[in-house]
Parts: sequence; structure tokens; C-alpha cells
Amino acid sequence: MSRRFKKRRAMAEMNVVPYIDVMLVLLVIFMVTAPMMQSGVNVNMPDADAAMLESDSKQPPLYISIRENGEISLGESDEVISTTELTEQMKGQLGETGTRPVYIRADGNAIHTYVTRAMIAAQKAGAKKISWMTDPESNN
Repeated sequence: MSRRFKKRRAMAEMNVVPYIDVMLVLLVIFMVTAPMMQSGVNVNMPDADAAMLESDSKQPPLYISIRENGEISLGESDEVISTTELTEQMKGQLGETGTRPVYIRADGNAIHTYVTRAMIAAQKAGAKKISWMTDPESNN
């Protein structure tokens, strides 16, 4: 009686467990670093002891950034624009109703005149809801 042994063929399967581990590690890294990344213009907003406002608008807000030297940027762009360009660009982004909220992020050392000019440009564009952004008052 002779026994016949079946030859076992090596299975050519790829082990995906290490790939899943790597993907989970990357997911955790991105979840931790995403809140730390801020885009847009870097301005030092003034401190204020004010409550945070809740937006009732379903539209995302439109940001106007004003640097200390009076340079104005719209949205998350670093492109410097004039107040007339600000008005024209905002007209297209606000729509006909003008109910999209507008947030002004002005540097704490910016001259009040620069902020006033930006607010007037936003009003000329048809903005109805203009808010001023501040940092919460730091505990000194």
C-alpha cells in the first residue's frame, strides 16, 4: 500500500492586515493634525470678553481679513485687494439676498479706519450680517 501525498500548492494571497494597520495610523495622525492647521491670513485679533454668537445661516460665512498695515484679503486667500475690488468680489459671493454672514478678522493693531473702509465696502456689496471676530479674553 502506497500512500499518495497530495502536493500542497502555496497560496498566493496578499496579507492586508499590515496595510490596514498603516491606514489606521495615518487616519489618527490626520485627525490629530487637522484641527491644528489653519488656512488663510495670519492676523492677531484683539481680545474681548464676549459670548460666542451662533450662526443661524445655512450658508458658510465670508471672511474679510485686515492686516496691521491695512492690507485686505477676502476668504482664505492671501491675495491683497483694494476696497473697490472687495466690493466687486463680494457682490458675486453674497448673492442677491445678502444674507450670507460676513466675518471681519482684523489685526488688533490695525487702524480703525481700515476696518471701517472694509465694513463700508461690505455694505455696498449688499451684506446684511457683518460681525467682528475677536479672540476670547486671555486669563492674565
